[in-house]
Amino acid sequence: MAHPIDFSRHFISLREASGQPFAHRVLHPWMDRRPVPLADPGGRYARLLAESAGPRLAYVHIPFCANHCLFCGFYRNKSNDAAMETYVDHVVHEIAQDAARPGVADRPIAAVFLGGGTPSALSADDLHRLLSALRHHLPLAPDCEITVEGRVAGFDAEKIDACLSAGANRFSLGIQSFDTSMRRRMGRKASETEATEFLAGLVARERAAIVCDLIYGLPGQTDDIWARDVSLCDDIGLDGVDLYCLTLQPDSPLALSIAKGSLPPSANDGIAELRYRLGDATLAARGWTRLSQAHWGRTAKERNIYNRATKRGIDCLAFGAGAGGMLQGHRFMLDADIGAYQARIDAGEKPIMAMLAPSPHHAARGFVMDALEHGEIDLAALDACVEPGFVAALHPLFRNWSDVGLVSQSGTKLTLTPHGRYWHNNLAAVLFQLIGAYVDGASPLPEMPGGRPGLGSHPRDLPLTHPNTGHPHAARPHH
Repeated sequence: MAHPIDFSRHFISLREASGQPFAHRVLHPWMDRRPVPLADPGGRYARLLAESAGPRLAYVHIPFCANHCLFCGFYRNKSNDAAMETYVDHVVHEIAQDAARPGVADRPIAAVFLGGGTPSALSADDLHRLLSALRHHLPLAPDCEITVEGRVAGFDAEKIDACLSAGANRFSLGIQSFDTSMRRRMGRKASETEATEFLAGLVARERAAIVCDLIYGLPGQTDDIWARDVSLCDDIGLDGVDLYCLTLQPDSPLALSIAKGSLPPSANDGIAELRYRLGDATLAARGWTRLSQAHWGRTAKERNIYNRATKRGIDCLAFGAGAGGMLQGHRFMLDADIGAYQARIDAGEKPIMAMLAPSPHHAARGFVMDALEHGEIDLAALDACVEPGFVAALHPLFRNWSDVGLVSQSGTKLTLTPHGRYWHNNLAAVLFQLIGAYVDGASPLPEMPGGRPGLGSHPRDLPLTHPNTGHPHAARPHH
C-alpha cells in the first residue's frame, strides 16, 4: 500500500555558507536506524546457509599489520610469525568446518577477498595453504575472482609466487599516495621509487589484475601531488585503481596528530570533491573506465566482481577473527578477539559474535545502492523494486536534485553528475528512508546529532554492524 511522502526535510538548498548539499558525507547509508541484534546467531547462521539461494562471495580477514599506519583507527595486532601461523591453522579449520555444512557445496562462489589488516604480512607458506584451503573446500566458480590485499613493504617475490601458484588472480595494494613525503607522514615504509617499481614488477608478470588504493583529502596533500598520484597508475600500467576519500577516524593517530597541531587539517568536503573530480577527469582523459563511484579500470583484467557484489548485498561467507558477512540480508560478525576466536574454532563452533536483522526492504536498497554506485538509476526498474507509483511520488525530489546539480534526468534514466557521485551515499540514505515511508508509512527518523534534514544518520551516532571504514565485510580500513 502506497503512503504519501513528506519531502519537507529532504529538499536541498545551497543558500548556506558551505555551499554544500549536505552537512557531511554519509559513510554507511544502510545504517539509518538502530540495528536489531538477533538471538541464537549460530542456529540462524546454519538455517540461513541451508535456505539461501544464488551465488555467494567469501571474505577472509587477516587482522595483523607490521605497523600502525597514521590514518588507521582500527589497528589490531602486530605481525608475529608464530601467532600468524597458528591463526591460519584456525582459519583453514573454520573453512573446512563451514564447507561441510548443508547449503555450502551447491552454491558457487563468484569472488574471494583476503583483506585485513595486511594479508601480505603472512608467510609464503601460510598464504599458499590458506588460498589452497579455499580452493579445496569451497565451491569456487571456474572464473572466480581471488583477491589478495597487501602493501609494498614485506611483500616479496616468494609470497607473490605462493599466491599465484595457489590461484590468486588479483592483487589490491594499499598505496594511498606515491609521494615519498606523504607516505612517510602516513607511516608507509616504501619510497615512491620502491612503490612504483614493485607495482611495475607485478604488472610485468602478467599473471593477475593489479589494482591499488589512493586516498584524497590527506593532510598536506596538494592538487599537484594528487594529480601525479593518479597519473602514475596509468604510467605504471595498472589494471585498476580505487580513489577513496579520507575517513578521519577519531581515535586514529592521524586525528590525534591533527588535533595536536602536528599536522595540518584534512581536506574539507569542498576540496575533497574537487580532488575526486580531478582524479575522475585525469583517468577519463587517459581512457580509463569508471566501474563504480570509487573504482576505475584500465583493462579487461579488472572485473571488480567482489566490490560490486558487496554493494548489492550479495550473500557473503566470512572467515577469520573480526570478519563480517551477509546471508539473506542478515549481517553478522565473527569474534574479533583472536584468542576467543581460536578457542571457539577448537570447540567446533562458528565463532559468530553478533547477527543483525535485515534492513527493511533489503532487495530494494541493494538495487538503489548498486545503481548509485554506477551512477545511473533505471527509474522503471526502481518502481518495480519498490512499488508502482514510487518514482512518480519522488518527482519533486528528483527535480530538486537536478536543480542543485546532483543529477540529470532523461526519460526513465536518472544519471548522477560528478557532484552527485561524490555525495552518492547521502542520496542513498535519503532514498532508503523514502522507500520505508512510501511502502510502510514509516515516519522520518529523528535528526541525529550533527545531522540536518535529508542527510540520514552519521555513523558515529549509531553502533556499527562491524567497524569498517570502506570495506563491506571486515573490521579494517583500506590498507
